[in-house]
Amino acid sequence: MTITGTYVPSPSTWVRKQVETIEESGTTESVDILGRPVVLLTMNGVTGTVRKVPLMRVEHEGVYAAVASKGGAPEHPKWYANLRKHPVIELQDGTRTWVARARELEGDEREEWWPRCVEAFPNYAEYQRNTDRLIPVFVLEPVDAG
Repeated sequence: MTITGTYVPSPSTWVRKQVETIEESGTTESVDILGRPVVLLTMNGVTGTVRKVPLMRVEHEGVYAAVASKGGAPEHPKWYANLRKHPVIELQDGTRTWVARARELEGDEREEWWPRCVEAFPNYAEYQRNTDRLIPVFVLEPVDAG
Protein backbone atom coordinates (compact mmCIF):
# COMPACT_ATOMS: atom_id res chain seq x y z
CA MET A 1 0.00 0.00 0.00
CA THR A 2 1.46 3.34 -1.01
CA ILE A 3 0.27 6.90 -1.20
CA THR A 4 -0.62 7.83 -4.77
CA GLY A 5 -1.23 11.10 -6.52
CA THR A 6 0.71 14.19 -7.47
CA TYR A 7 3.00 15.60 -4.78
CA VAL A 8 2.33 19.25 -4.03
CA PRO A 9 5.05 20.90 -1.91
CA SER A 10 4.00 22.90 1.13
CA PRO A 11 3.45 26.64 0.70
CA SER A 12 5.45 27.00 3.93
CA THR A 13 9.11 27.62 3.08
CA TRP A 14 10.58 25.88 6.14
CA VAL A 15 8.40 22.78 5.61
CA ARG A 16 9.27 22.62 1.91
CA LYS A 17 13.01 22.97 2.64
CA GLN A 18 12.96 20.30 5.35
CA VAL A 19 11.13 17.86 3.07
CA GLU A 20 13.64 18.56 0.27
CA THR A 21 16.56 17.96 2.63
CA ILE A 22 15.06 14.68 3.89
CA GLU A 23 14.43 13.48 0.34
CA GLU A 24 17.93 14.46 -0.85
CA SER A 25 19.68 12.82 2.12
CA GLY A 26 17.34 9.82 2.44
CA THR A 27 16.99 10.28 6.20
CA THR A 28 14.98 12.36 8.65
CA GLU A 29 18.18 12.67 10.68
CA SER A 30 19.29 15.39 8.23
CA VAL A 31 16.89 17.91 9.78
CA ASP A 32 15.50 18.86 13.17
CA ILE A 33 13.13 21.32 14.77
CA LEU A 34 14.73 23.32 17.59
CA GLY A 35 17.35 20.61 17.98
CA ARG A 36 14.79 17.81 18.34
CA PRO A 37 14.35 14.89 15.90
CA VAL A 38 11.54 14.73 13.38
CA VAL A 39 9.69 12.11 11.38
CA LEU A 40 8.18 12.62 7.93
CA LEU A 41 4.52 11.94 7.21
CA THR A 42 3.45 11.43 3.59
CA MET A 43 -0.31 11.49 3.11
CA ASN A 44 -3.09 12.19 0.68
CA GLY A 45 -4.52 15.64 1.15
CA VAL A 46 -8.22 16.37 1.27
CA THR A 47 -8.01 17.28 -2.43
CA GLY A 48 -6.31 13.97 -3.30
CA THR A 49 -2.83 15.43 -3.83
CA VAL A 50 0.14 14.02 -1.94
CA ARG A 51 1.34 16.12 0.98
CA LYS A 52 4.47 15.75 3.13
CA VAL A 53 5.06 17.22 6.55
CA PRO A 54 7.92 16.88 9.02
CA LEU A 55 6.64 16.55 12.59
CA MET A 56 8.28 16.14 15.96
CA ARG A 57 9.39 12.58 16.66
CA VAL A 58 7.09 11.28 19.39
CA GLU A 59 7.63 7.55 19.92
CA HIS A 60 6.74 5.14 22.72
CA GLU A 61 7.55 1.43 22.58
CA GLY A 62 7.70 1.46 18.79
CA VAL A 63 4.43 3.37 18.31
CA TYR A 64 4.49 6.96 17.07
CA ALA A 65 2.22 9.94 17.62
CA ALA A 66 1.49 13.07 15.59
CA VAL A 67 0.62 16.26 17.47
CA ALA A 68 -1.52 18.82 15.63
CA SER A 69 -0.22 21.80 17.60
CA LYS A 70 0.38 24.46 14.91
CA GLY A 71 2.43 26.26 17.54
CA GLY A 72 -0.64 26.86 19.70
CA ALA A 73 -2.58 28.65 16.95
CA PRO A 74 -6.37 28.86 17.39
CA GLU A 75 -6.94 26.51 14.40
CA HIS A 76 -5.65 23.05 13.54
CA PRO A 77 -2.83 22.68 11.01
CA LYS A 78 -3.96 21.84 7.47
CA TRP A 79 -2.60 18.29 7.74
CA TYR A 80 -5.12 17.57 10.53
CA ALA A 81 -7.97 17.44 7.98
CA ASN A 82 -5.84 15.26 5.70
CA LEU A 83 -5.37 12.61 8.41
CA ARG A 84 -9.05 12.71 9.30
CA LYS A 85 -10.06 12.10 5.67
CA HIS A 86 -7.15 9.82 4.64
CA PRO A 87 -5.75 8.13 7.76
CA VAL A 88 -3.42 5.72 5.95
CA ILE A 89 0.00 7.36 5.61
CA GLU A 90 3.65 6.60 5.03
CA LEU A 91 5.80 7.31 8.06
CA GLN A 92 9.56 7.79 7.86
CA ASP A 93 11.90 7.77 10.85
CA GLY A 94 15.57 7.93 9.92
CA THR A 95 15.95 5.84 6.78
CA ARG A 96 13.07 3.48 7.65
CA THR A 97 9.65 4.01 6.02
CA TRP A 98 6.45 2.06 6.64
CA VAL A 99 2.69 2.34 6.26
CA ALA A 100 0.69 3.44 9.28
CA ARG A 101 -2.90 4.32 10.09
CA ALA A 102 -3.57 7.53 12.02
CA ARG A 103 -6.16 7.35 14.78
CA GLU A 104 -7.13 10.45 16.76
CA LEU A 105 -6.91 9.91 20.50
CA GLU A 106 -9.58 10.90 22.99
CA GLY A 107 -10.12 10.77 26.73
CA ASP A 108 -7.83 8.62 28.86
CA GLU A 109 -5.82 7.42 25.87
CA ARG A 110 -4.98 11.00 24.89
CA GLU A 111 -4.17 11.84 28.50
CA GLU A 112 -1.78 8.88 28.55
CA TRP A 113 0.01 10.08 25.41
CA TRP A 114 0.11 13.83 26.14
CA PRO A 115 3.02 13.66 28.67
CA ARG A 116 4.98 11.58 26.14
CA CYS A 117 4.39 14.28 23.54
CA VAL A 118 5.57 17.00 25.92
CA GLU A 119 8.62 14.95 26.87
CA ALA A 120 9.54 14.64 23.18
CA PHE A 121 8.98 18.38 22.58
CA PRO A 122 8.48 20.48 25.74
CA ASN A 123 7.09 23.44 23.74
CA TYR A 124 3.84 21.49 23.34
CA ALA A 125 2.92 22.37 26.95
CA GLU A 126 3.23 26.09 26.16
CA TYR A 127 1.36 25.67 22.89
CA GLN A 128 -1.57 24.06 24.76
CA ARG A 129 -1.62 26.94 27.27
CA ASN A 130 -1.72 29.44 24.37
CA THR A 131 -4.84 28.05 22.70
CA ASP A 132 -8.44 27.36 23.72
CA ARG A 133 -8.61 24.24 21.55
CA LEU A 134 -7.53 20.84 22.80
CA ILE A 135 -4.49 20.04 20.66
CA PRO A 136 -5.24 16.82 18.78
CA VAL A 137 -2.96 13.82 19.12
CA PHE A 138 -2.98 10.95 16.64
CA VAL A 139 -1.41 7.57 17.24
CA LEU A 140 0.23 6.20 14.09
CA GLU A 141 -0.28 2.46 14.17
CA PRO A 142 1.67 0.21 11.77
CA VAL A 143 -0.40 -1.43 9.03
CA ASP A 144 0.44 -5.06 8.36
CA ALA A 145 1.91 -5.59 4.90
CA GLY A 146 0.11 -8.91 4.53
